[in-house]
Amino acid sequence: MRTERSAFQFFAWDEEADELAAEGNSLPTAWDGDVGTLPSDGLDAVLAAGFAESAPTPTVLCALQIMVVPSRQGGGISRLMIERMRELAQHHGFSKLIAPVRPSWKSRYPLTPIESYVTWRRPDGTLLDPWLRTHERLGAEIVAIAPRSMTISGKVADWETWTGMVFPESGSYIVPGALVPIEIDRERDRGLYVEPNVWMVHG
Repeated sequence: MRTERSAFQFFAWDEEADELAAEGNSLPTAWDGDVGTLPSDGLDAVLAAGFAESAPTPTVLCALQIMVVPSRQGGGISRLMIERMRELAQHHGFSKLIAPVRPSWKSRYPLTPIESYVTWRRPDGTLLDPWLRTHERLGAEIVAIAPRSMTISGKVADWETWTGMVFPESGSYIVPGALVPIEIDRERDRGLYVEPNVWMVHG
């Protein structure tokens, strides 16, 4: 992606420390502006369309991820990265920036339906989730849920390696960092994680 869609990938570099501070990834995609046509498989759908040979002409820019190195988190860099993505969208003639946002605190509440989670607000009226709140403060609006934004499937042994846990029987398991439980099927030797994200639109 850094080579094929390099115009839409960028970095924040700390010249004084001579080290990476953050990275932003985005892709142009097609969207007609109808909330009902935003793909339910959010991130996976945008990635697939972004590299398809016969993809429709892009009309918007879609944010894929913003990664801030741990030592730089909480310093306002994430806000600057979103603003840079909005500038990229405008520079390339796209009217909107859309994003299947991964709520940063949802992993604290893995059993809560995401439809409920996105409605939680603090006493001051702002969204409880820090990452959703950052987008909202920059003018973005929650418009839909992407219930299957990212799907990861693997053998049970793979999941045990990835999580450092043991899954002795089939069932649902809460794992660190996951927004929802993973589903383990011992008979089929398969573990499945289907992550929901939140569609937000920046005007």
